[in-house]
Amino acid sequence: MALSLDFKKVLGSLVKGKIGSVVGIDIGASSIKMVQLRLARGAPILETYGELSLGPYARLPIGKAVRLPQEKITEAVQDLIREANVTAKNGSISIPFASSLITVLTLPKVPEDQLQQIVPIEARKYIPMAVSEVALDWFVIPKDESIQGEFDRVNPQTPLQAKGEEVLLVAIHNNILQTHQSLATAVGVAAEFYEIEIFSGIRSSLPHGLGPMLFVDIGAATTKMYVVERGVVRLTHLLTMGGMQMTDTLAVSMQWDFEKAERVKRERGLLDASAFSGDENAHVQQAMLSTLTRVFSEVNRVLLSYGQRYNKNIARVILAGGGASLPGLKDVARAALSVEVEMANPFAKTEAPAFMGNVLQEIGPGFAVSVGLALRALKRE
Repeated sequence: MALSLDFKKVLGSLVKGKIGSVVGIDIGASSIKMVQLRLARGAPILETYGELSLGPYARLPIGKAVRLPQEKITEAVQDLIREANVTAKNGSISIPFASSLITVLTLPKVPEDQLQQIVPIEARKYIPMAVSEVALDWFVIPKDESIQGEFDRVNPQTPLQAKGEEVLLVAIHNNILQTHQSLATAVGVAAEFYEIEIFSGIRSSLPHGLGPMLFVDIGAATTKMYVVERGVVRLTHLLTMGGMQMTDTLAVSMQWDFEKAERVKRERGLLDASAFSGDENAHVQQAMLSTLTRVFSEVNRVLLSYGQRYNKNIARVILAGGGASLPGLKDVARAALSVEVEMANPFAKTEAPAFMGNVLQEIGPGFAVSVGLALRALKRE
């Protein structure tokens, strides 16, 4: 199943001469998403986008999370490039959060040259392999004592923060990078960088603000949570539960096959449907809520944990990922969480035909990573 739309004919003269077009390729557990942007008059112009389910490439239903061999992934990416009429030859490919390490280290305050020696040593505590086998990057999280967050509590620092300075550590296995480089070559995309999906999603979807925000990415197999403050990742959490488990539970509860359960989930989600009786509507909602209740329980635990660790309250949750497009999810999330809830709207940072506004807003949460990749790629043009 593919979803795609080419804006080249719609936008007419706005996209003539595709100089500077870039593509962001997000390879998820159950689908691939692509977005092609071009810079015009200083604004990112949406030229085309597309989504392709990966289940059929493993002879499995649409919506299933799959592990495909490299040749099948290459085939799927090539199919989507053709289906969505992607013409850009420059861009980027996302790296799954699960294939990386992102953590915050608390280290003593020392000169930078000493940090360069300390960080690789500390990294060994978190990386179950030789440091030489990974691409390692880090930077010191800046302290801005002159600005107090809107939701800071009375205590200015926790004992943990007072020990020294915090360093954001990022590591990716060299084999993952080599695999992505091979894929880019095979599909004809000159990728100048590869980015962990967390940073792409944040770039496209988080509003500006000083107070900490929680970015929740509901995928097919996992749900990722990232606390971001002043644009810096402060905490990450991975939950092995997502949209596919919702479909599995619905299928078992209603005695449907997976295909029907997935279709009902996508089309009506948590909303009542006239095609079902009152009892059937209640059973459908209860089946999906059994998974969502556990997801939101974990979200609340992360909110509490961050507040206790940093003496700050998170005031806003941004929902992203394909699972966030579930109809009726926003109202359920608002009832389950004690903070403001928003849906990611990455296409708001691009220009597109006005009549597509509602559609792009509806599917936007699932394209947060691919839009973020393309936005970064544009800055390199």
